[in-house]
Amino acid sequence: MALLRGTLDILVLKALSWTPLHAFEIAQWVEQRSDGEFPVEDAALLQALHRMEERRLLTAAWGTTENNRRARYYSLTAAGRAHLRTETEVLRRSVTALTEVLDARTAAVSARGTR
Repeated sequence: MALLRGTLDILVLKALSWTPLHAFEIAQWVEQRSDGEFPVEDAALLQALHRMEERRLLTAAWGTTENNRRARYYSLTAAGRAHLRTETEVLRRSVTALTEVLDARTAAVSARGTR
């Protein structure tokens, strides 16, 4: 299943909400938590990380992985945490509304809210 446009950023921010991670760990986290429903493409992830770093939602620093390899570790900034809170609420409302539409049992339209 493909990610909806704009959801990769929020998933990355959520992955980083506990601890700094490098790109491979972020991709693994998203894929594991979604039971494989959201595979993360390397190019898309790197673009998202760079975009969010430019927006100062996260910072990056070089470190060493468990396999003794050099990697950039990403961490949330205060702005990133605030953005995660806001976007999580927006996404939750959107998912609730989408679920209501998809679970509709009738085609009837009420007069409420129409002109």
